[in-house]
Amino acid sequence: MAIRLPGFIDIHNHGAIGVDVNSATADGLLQVSEFLASQGVAGWLPTLVPDSNEAYRSVIDSIDEAVERQSTQATSQARILGVHYEGVFANEKMCGALRPEYFKKFSGSELDELPTPQYGAKMMTLAPEVEGGIELIRELTKRGWIPSIGHTHADVATLRAALDAGAKHITHFFNAMSGIHHRELGVAGWGLTEGGVTFDIIADGKHIEPEMVAFACRAKGVESVSLISDSVAPTGQGDGNFELWGERISVVNGTTQNERGSIAGSVITMLDAVRKMLRWGFSVEDVTKMASRNPARLLGIELLDSDVIELTDDLEIVGNAIG
Repeated sequence: MAIRLPGFIDIHNHGAIGVDVNSATADGLLQVSEFLASQGVAGWLPTLVPDSNEAYRSVIDSIDEAVERQSTQATSQARILGVHYEGVFANEKMCGALRPEYFKKFSGSELDELPTPQYGAKMMTLAPEVEGGIELIRELTKRGWIPSIGHTHADVATLRAALDAGAKHITHFFNAMSGIHHRELGVAGWGLTEGGVTFDIIADGKHIEPEMVAFACRAKGVESVSLISDSVAPTGQGDGNFELWGERISVVNGTTQNERGSIAGSVITMLDAVRKMLRWGFSVEDVTKMASRNPARLLGIELLDSDVIELTDDLEIVGNAIG
């Protein structure tokens, strides 16, 4: 009997099939959208890593053009839903694969200088402890952005202030943040115990041990968890050596690593994450919430009844009506 699922919503995706969002043209973004649709994704947020404002302007123009073309063409593509800026205002000590030379501090004008798309949702991952971080969250919230806590070592007092200011989500839970300790709650511990926040998580089995993914999702409750891919440009291209964000990365057995020794995103799709979660014992209902309904709710959008995929009992696609 086929497993029927609504199309997935990927709120954190840096690219695929050789296309890096940070340098993408409109054609490149549409190629990624077509690939993602083939993998069950109904909508996605192109996700930018820290870069120059000039580079940002170029890709934001590409995003706007791609969205306009999608609105006038009947194609089988994942819808581009806006933009996700990851780590413009982040903690250098928790940079992960991001480039700290492009990190900013917030003093009031930086948000006005940041290029933004004409259409869709606007999300930003930030560390609330950076200079001006709480005021930045207030300003983002006032402007209708979705502030998300990430790449951070904030203490609990700062996290509570961030929540009060409007940051109610956490980016790639467990990764690039302080963990749980029995004498210090840490960002991860706070995220699990604070009822007012949700989080997303990378279920590739590389960033986090599967048992820890299951623990986090069940401890928090699946209603408060979204799956993300954190996909990078080499996704869909197999193992090998690639250039990404100004440095060489290797992909070996599906694990990425940059020249600094950090994991540099994933090479999974949302379909891969869904398959893993089902194999790790989560129900179809739970996975539907985490891969589709929860991220759609975070972005304030409705899922389309027409966007569905069907999987066999072996989790192979037998039907795809995305787009």
